[in-house]
Amino acid sequence: MQSEVQALEAELLALIEKAADLGELEAVRVRALGRRGRVTELAKGVGRLPPEARPEAGRAVNALKGRIEEALLRRRAELAAKEQERRLAQETIDITLPPKERPSGRIHPVSQVIEEITAIFADMGFEVAEGPDVEDDEHNFAALNIPPEHPSRQMQETFFLCAEDEAGTPYLLRTHTSPVQIRTMEAGRPPFRIIAPGRVYRRDYDMTHTPMFHQIEGLLVDRRTHMGHLKGCLVDFIRAFFERDDIPVRFRPSYFPFTEPSAEMDVGCERRQGQLVVGGGKDWLEILGCGMVHPKVLAGVGLDPEVWQGFAFGLGIDRLAMLKYGIADLRTFFEGDLRWLTHYGFSPLDVPTLFGGLSR
Repeated sequence: MQSEVQALEAELLALIEKAADLGELEAVRVRALGRRGRVTELAKGVGRLPPEARPEAGRAVNALKGRIEEALLRRRAELAAKEQERRLAQETIDITLPPKERPSGRIHPVSQVIEEITAIFADMGFEVAEGPDVEDDEHNFAALNIPPEHPSRQMQETFFLCAEDEAGTPYLLRTHTSPVQIRTMEAGRPPFRIIAPGRVYRRDYDMTHTPMFHQIEGLLVDRRTHMGHLKGCLVDFIRAFFERDDIPVRFRPSYFPFTEPSAEMDVGCERRQGQLVVGGGKDWLEILGCGMVHPKVLAGVGLDPEVWQGFAFGLGIDRLAMLKYGIADLRTFFEGDLRWLTHYGFSPLDVPTLFGGLSR
């Protein structure tokens, strides 16, 4: 095992030093420490060794992992410094040129899409409701029929805080805007017809996930609400949002703790020149989750499930913005690049309305 560790270390260190840019370095990192990386596979092999050989082999693999991580960090700093020097050399400013016209402010795509969604549901009679970003366990989980063993409660998805409530349960950053539905039903009397846009937080980060993103939840509770109302509402919404009447839609059975029955809604799509286009095509894309409010949720806020029933739905605002306006990487939403905002942003006068058109 020792010779294998030394050979692998030499090979990986050579690849790290050879990496010419951050992209190549990331490829080396995945090759070494990824889910199926060389070091990861070597660590898995420790368990197959004789018991007396495992401690020493485990220490050797852990030490190797530490040295590779340190080398990656050092090389990343070197490459980042070189990249910055290159950009500073290229992005010089000629102070002899006349000043450029001062750029006007732009509306962020997320803000614009929230306004577009609000305009559609306002036309259906929905009101906007809001709630706190810092939530307690009761409103974020328990009141939504999410049992203690549910995966969404685990640390790898939820940001828990050091502060605790009176029962000793940690507060947390809300993982969805569904707690707003609970607070609305606790504070008022039915019928309810609300949408709840806002920021939510989960421990994830890649091209399609960020630790903070935006969701919108909808809730309708009345005496004679059924699944047909839910489907009609969402079909009308999707076609109004994408401004196409020919978008094919389908509903698939699914599971959510707070709705029963539950469904996921797909829209027809196709790929054109490397881009995903909603509408037509032979492929399907999951767009949102929905269902009839679970009787336990209604009973938990003091409503008789034999008298009142309703539907709920939730969707990602950032994802809808990416699909509608052709934005490839979710992370760019939060980088604060003025050039990006100038390209994808909206004029402050582009107020979305159903009669005037949602988008520019």
